[in-house]
Amino acid sequence: MEKENTNTNKNFLKGTLILTLSSIVVKVIGSLNWIFLSRVLGGEGIGLYQMGFPIYLMAITVSSAGIPVAISIITSEKLANKDYRGAKRVFNVSLRLLFISGLIFSSALLFGAGFLTENHFIRDARAYYSIIALAPAVFFVTFLASFRGYLQGWQIMTPTAWSEVVEQIMRVITMLIFADMFLPYGLAYAAGGASMGAGVGAFCALLVLCWFYARLKKRMQKEIEAQDDSAPVEAAMHIVKRLLALALPVSLSSLMLPVGANLDLLIVPQRLEVAGFEVRHATELFGYLTGMAVPLVNLATIFTAAMTISLVPAISESRTLNAYDAIRDKIRIAFRVALIITFPCFMGLFFLAEKVAALIYNAPLAASAIQSMSVGILFLGMHQISTGILQGLGHTGIPVINMIIACVTKIVLSWVLTALPDLGIKGAAMATVADFAVAAVLNMIFIYKYTGYKLSFGSILRPAVASSIMGAVIYGVLMVTGKMGAWSILFAMIASVLTYALALMATGGLSKEDLDNIPFVGRRLLALGQRFGLFKD
Repeated sequence: MEKENTNTNKNFLKGTLILTLSSIVVKVIGSLNWIFLSRVLGGEGIGLYQMGFPIYLMAITVSSAGIPVAISIITSEKLANKDYRGAKRVFNVSLRLLFISGLIFSSALLFGAGFLTENHFIRDARAYYSIIALAPAVFFVTFLASFRGYLQGWQIMTPTAWSEVVEQIMRVITMLIFADMFLPYGLAYAAGGASMGAGVGAFCALLVLCWFYARLKKRMQKEIEAQDDSAPVEAAMHIVKRLLALALPVSLSSLMLPVGANLDLLIVPQRLEVAGFEVRHATELFGYLTGMAVPLVNLATIFTAAMTISLVPAISESRTLNAYDAIRDKIRIAFRVALIITFPCFMGLFFLAEKVAALIYNAPLAASAIQSMSVGILFLGMHQISTGILQGLGHTGIPVINMIIACVTKIVLSWVLTALPDLGIKGAAMATVADFAVAAVLNMIFIYKYTGYKLSFGSILRPAVASSIMGAVIYGVLMVTGKMGAWSILFAMIASVLTYALALMATGGLSKEDLDNIPFVGRRLLALGQRFGLFKD
């Protein structure tokens, strides 16, 4: 049993690493894309291109967000009970459901674009072409959600990773080609051409997922044929109801993100003016927070976001088998690894804030907002992991309620703290961090209630001490190499990685078991450490 638990733990960590790597590749390609697209379209063209995206994101959120998680949960439950025929039926029902859903919302976007521009919901009528060009993408993104959810239910994360990478590559290539092709006809057509890339990328991602599904179908055909067919077939409507019951709370969680962003837009600039900042300065500070600090925090939590996806079916499988020791083991490893990753990211960003702001954004004054937000890496990572655990336990509604409570806390703190002249934008950053922290703590309370698991003091203390030592080293390196620009960041990062690894081992924060659980490179690192006299048996 212990060996089986070790294998399943390695599986979800392997899935996490695969999804993390794909997310990094997708973000790098996306960043390069903005550089090239801005050169083709210019500021005005980018504005027209962006006008269609809030509507598009809303459409795919309503039509499919939460469905992959729901399919993943139900599929993993079926597979845990060796009900391969039932798992296939869940996929077939969800495929039909999302086909219809995608068709409805895609058509609504296509035929409703004129209404949105003519009635000035979209202020610039030229954005019409960008909106209609995004309509096919709504269908394909919605439809492929069933494939991703089903394959994730099998705890196979490679298809999701490859489909995301292919989708991004094809989206970028085609949007640049179409934008340049239609540019002679005017910016409106060029922006529409760029928007067409989303549909092409989603279609290519669907083809990738179909290929992986075909391979899986061949593999599981013998299992289905060997299964006793006398068992009753689950009604399609029952499957649909279960899917919606699990998916709707997740969809609401997705909707909370744009809601929170809009609340920031309404509250933060206004309260900065109350604090005594001029309108232009308030706008600038708001940009530092939402356009610079928040993206860096999100970038630093790519790993925990990927782990959330991988955790859901792993926890769901163990829950179905009533293997609560296995659940607690997975939770322990997830939080332990998350803390080992997020603590140094927080500390590194805190000390390198000014250098990073100057190098990446050419805005060293953004350092204050970035430093204030850096601790948010810890709490956002904990929130992501705890949300995935609760979803895997089948309690998809609890994280939504906790997010609403946290959002209310953020509104109150933003209103009060941002208006204080001594805090200003730091107050808004602190409110955002509190948002993450409240949601994470509330999730942890419910995890303890349902599983009996709670974080040990040692699992927090060891990476905290190791990252503090690392922070001191970063500070020292910056003092010595402060005028060397990007080189000082590079030297600080090299020194910090080595320091953190040694400090973590010295404090017992990185054990032989931890390395053994890491897929691909864990055993190699363990062998290397043992060669230098570390991790002795």
